[in-house]
Amino acid sequence: MECKISEAAIAETAANPRTEPRPVLRPEALAAPDSGIVEVFNYCRGREGLIPLFVGEGDLPAPAFITDAAIQSIANGETFYTYQRGIPDLREAIAHYMARHYGQPFEKRVTPFAPDRFFVTIGGMHALQIAIRLIAGLGDEVIVPTPAWPNFYGALTVSGARPIEVPLRFTEKADWSLDLDRMAAAITPKTRALIVNSPANPTGWIATHEDLKNLLGLARQHGLWIIADEIYGRIVFDEARAPSFHDVMEKDDSILFIQTFSKNWAMTGLRLGWLEAPPRLASVIENLVQYSTSGVAAPWQRAGVAALNQGEAFFANALQRVKTSRDILYDGLIETGRVVAARPRGAFYLFCRIEGESDTRALALRLVDEANVGVAPGTAFGAGGADFLRLCFARDPSLIAEATRRLSSWLGRRAR
Repeated sequence: MECKISEAAIAETAANPRTEPRPVLRPEALAAPDSGIVEVFNYCRGREGLIPLFVGEGDLPAPAFITDAAIQSIANGETFYTYQRGIPDLREAIAHYMARHYGQPFEKRVTPFAPDRFFVTIGGMHALQIAIRLIAGLGDEVIVPTPAWPNFYGALTVSGARPIEVPLRFTEKADWSLDLDRMAAAITPKTRALIVNSPANPTGWIATHEDLKNLLGLARQHGLWIIADEIYGRIVFDEARAPSFHDVMEKDDSILFIQTFSKNWAMTGLRLGWLEAPPRLASVIENLVQYSTSGVAAPWQRAGVAALNQGEAFFANALQRVKTSRDILYDGLIETGRVVAARPRGAFYLFCRIEGESDTRALALRLVDEANVGVAPGTAFGAGGADFLRLCFARDPSLIAEATRRLSSWLGRRAR
């Protein structure tokens, strides 16, 4: 990702501190990449009737059984400091949830889902930051298959680590696949970890069990950590869930799992997630929580317990809604003859290329002005994504149908 701050500006900031005393900013902070998604978000503000497909969240609010649990917690006086690792009830609920969905019938299930593996965080982003703090810092390298969620780059950059982008393959059949040889070639003595996001934002790529075995083999061979972002693991359309590193790992493998309540239960604004890690890291993670947030508010954790224990019907209905919207958007845009894309198998994004359009940053801004639809430019997602747009279809199917109509109409006008 390109940095907006020039090297000359950084050097000027640090020059002659004794002759001209003033605070000096850290290069890591100055190098934090701007978000191309936020740029479009800000450009869209105040647009009457605009359909926003640029942000990675749905349009459903958190259901009442979740919010009621938080309200009841406040009424019960749970407004004090709480457990740094998460309240016991929530950690136990997470363990039971993971056992239900990631346990048997997988025969190689060797890692028990005990509460001591789980650490409650303020959203998936906080879990990611803690994971990176554990294993990578100034001068280290972390390999990221791309196109990828921009926050991977940001979290690594501000920690002083260097993201190494390895593009996925986009085939002639319009599908994404992992290039294991390029992943292996990117490993250097400075490499500390691989970040693997599957199902992937923005491409919808899903790693196969064979992919996961091969990546785990690479990590074992070179003594690397894996940061496994599996937050979309159950947002899949052709199976019960996506393959997971839980299916192929051994008990002592060095894997940190990022999870969140945001996507499955419409809790993006409530900021609740968890980090799964080997129990031997518990005291270190507890310290990192203490020195970053001092723990997650108890009412939100009670909401999390409700989501895990009562949320299956809500999730099933939301998933069916997302699948319907996916089919409307994908089929409608492919019919124009000007859009190239893989049909998403997981997550809730369409990552598409419009023939004849190469500057997707400018294109995203034009679509706001000319079609009244907000999309995210592929330039925000790193190597291999610059020619694409990302459209979030976690919206009411009727709204996605209208967005599809507007975009198809715009494409028809541009073709003439």
